[in-house]
Amino acid sequence: MARRPEDRAMTMTLSSPAFPPGGTIPKAYTCDGHNVSPPLAWSGVPPRAGALLLACEDPDVPRGVFRHWVAFDLPPSFDGLPEGAGAADSGHVFRQAVNDFGHVGYGGPCPPPGDPPHRYVFRLLALDRPLGAAVTARAPTCAEVLALARPHVIATTELVGRYGRSPRR
Repeated sequence: MARRPEDRAMTMTLSSPAFPPGGTIPKAYTCDGHNVSPPLAWSGVPPRAGALLLACEDPDVPRGVFRHWVAFDLPPSFDGLPEGAGAADSGHVFRQAVNDFGHVGYGGPCPPPGDPPHRYVFRLLALDRPLGAAVTARAPTCAEVLALARPHVIATTELVGRYGRSPRR
C-alpha cells in the first residue's frame, strides 16, 4: 500500500528507558538474566494506523536473521509496553508469534559466548489494518507474521541495542 503524504509527515520514534539507542541491553532482558522484554515507548503513530506490530531481530547470526519476538495487532492507541509484556501467558490484548527459539512471546538476546556483541533491532511497524483473520495459523511464526504485515506497513521506526557474552571458561 502506498504511503500517503500525511503519513510521511509523521515521524514515529521508539525508545526504551532501559538502554539508549546503540547501547548495551541490560542483562535482565537477556537469556543470562530474567529473559523478560524491556520496557518500550513510542510516539508519532500515524492517525490512520489500524494496528501496530513490534519485532525484535538479531541480524548478526551467521545463517541470516534470528527472530526473538513479534507482537502484533497492538492497538494504535498504545504508546508503549511495560517490562515483561512479552511473556506468553500474560493475557494480552494483542497476539504474539512463535520466535526462533520455538516458543510464543519474547526470547531475549543470547548470542554465542565469545562472539562480538550482536545488534538487536527492535522495530515498530504501523499497519493500515490489524492482521487479525489474515493470520490463520494457530501459532504463526515471526517470519510468517512479518511477511503478512509487509504490504500493510505505513510507517516504521527502530531502536537498536547491543549484547555480547564473555567466552566460556
